[in-house]
This record gives sequence, C-alpha cells and structure tokens, in this order.
Amino acid sequence: MVLDNDAGGIGLFRSEFIYLNSKTFPTEDQQFGIYKKVAEEMGGKKVIIRTLDIGADKQADYFNLPKEENPALGYRAIRICLMQRDIFKTQIRAILRAAAYGKVSIMFPMIISVSEVKDAKAILEECRKELIAEGKEIGEVEIGIMIETPAAVMLADELAEEVEFFSIGTNDLTQYTLAIDRQNPKLDPFYDSHHPAVLRMIEKTVQAGHRHNCWVGICGELGADTTLTETFLRMGLDELSVNPGGVLGLRKVIRELDLGSAKAPETPEPEPPKAEAPKTEAPKADEPKEEVKKSRFSFFGKGKK
Repeated sequence: MVLDNDAGGIGLFRSEFIYLNSKTFPTEDQQFGIYKKVAEEMGGKKVIIRTLDIGADKQADYFNLPKEENPALGYRAIRICLMQRDIFKTQIRAILRAAAYGKVSIMFPMIISVSEVKDAKAILEECRKELIAEGKEIGEVEIGIMIETPAAVMLADELAEEVEFFSIGTNDLTQYTLAIDRQNPKLDPFYDSHHPAVLRMIEKTVQAGHRHNCWVGICGELGADTTLTETFLRMGLDELSVNPGGVLGLRKVIRELDLGSAKAPETPEPEPPKAEAPKTEAPKADEPKEEVKKSRFSFFGKGKK
C-alpha cells in the first residue's frame, strides 16, 4: 500500500506488532527476516523502524508486565528496553543487519531525557561492534527519537545534538500536554488536538531541530489533518507520516497551497503577555540559520515574522 500510493517511504514502522503477534519473544533472525523484507521491498525508500513500544495499551502476556494504576505513565517503551537490555539488543542487532539491504532508520520512543538517548546509542554501538566481530553484514542507520512528552519538547535543543531527526508523536504529546487520557471516552469533550499549547510545542520542536540540523516530522494523527497542513508547512515541518491511504489526498492539498502569501491560516493564537513584547527579536547569537528561517512563519510564538 505504501508503494501503491507513491509514498516517500515508511515514516513509522510499528515494530511492537511483531511482538504482539507472537506467543514468545521473537528471535533476532525472525525480526531480521521481517525488517529485511520491508527494506528490500521499499526499493531504497526510507524505512523508519520504531523500537519496541510495548506497555500502556499494548500488552503481551509473555512480558509479564506488572499491573499499573496509570500505565500511560508507567513501565513502557524505551524504559522497558533500557531495563531489559537483552530484549533491546536482540531487536537492534536485527535492525542493523537489515540496514544492509535498504535505507533503514531507527527511532527510539517515549524519550524524556538526554541520558536515555545516550544509553540507547551506546547499546546500538555495542551491537554494531558485536556484529562486526561476528563477521555479519550490517548497514548504517540514521538515528532519531520520538517527541511525545513535554519534557522532550523542553529539551529539544539538547536532544537534537544527539540525533539526526525528530518524529513528533502528536497523539501522546497531546495526551501528556493536556493531562487527558486519550483512552477515556468521557474526556472527549475536553480533548483538543488543535489546542494552542500543542501547536506551540510542535513549532518549538521544529525550531529547535532546525537550529541543530535535525529534520523534523510528524507521525501522529495530526499529520493527516488537512486543516493543519498549511500550518505545519509554514512551521517548517519536513515530513508528514500518514496512513498509506491518506498520502495522495494529503499530497493534493499540499500542491494546491500557496505559501508565497504571508497570511497565516486561521488557527488559535493567544495574545502574548505584554511584558514579553520587547522580546520579539531573538539575540543574533541564537540565529545561526537566519537565511533558512526567512521562508518560515512563526505565529504561535511571540509574533509573526
């Protein structure tokens, strides 16, 4: 379906489904076979494999995860991987081997700190050295992280120094920003994915990424929300990851947009505090890429440019 709809690649390969569809931990060779098949069939198009994102609403009995009062804030995703490194290493080894057969990127989910990224990268390097010593063929991988928490947004500048790309998971970012459980239907009246706070966080992430030569994409449901497509392009988003069936429709919308106009789309824009008005111009030291930013518009920050 990805190829039939002429997508640019796979923006989010949900590797957890390999685990959810298995009755026991999938072996390195089993995972390698799956990743290799996808990499080859994509014919050189990018395949971004998100490492194991199990826990919360995605449970596999053989993991024996403890019952938690608030699983969305619990033992899940990268936290499991860093605590149970044998599971993590098995997956990373399989991904590195598959990278020899296509254009593969690796993405770590649920990041809240720089130390987590450094630990994950250290394990990846350990796996790389092991595979080389074993004489197994491996490929180079682009390294990225999911931006799903307010903590990751606030540390975006530091995190961008560690990776080559960000992928904003807008579903969880909205949930954690608004303190709303997206699995609870009673809260639907309060759940607003277009909330100004969410949009500001997306824009802040894009700006931080670009300051450090880190490309930024979206892989949550908002990526397919065409009412926000112009907003995202004006923010400078580099990639939109959507379900295969939504690619052509989204592409049509993008092609019909005229970004030559300085007019921003009609989206919520709270008035900035008057006390902050003098800060509309950033210090010159913070603008190393001024020539790039001239074509972008900031309308969730402190003023339009």
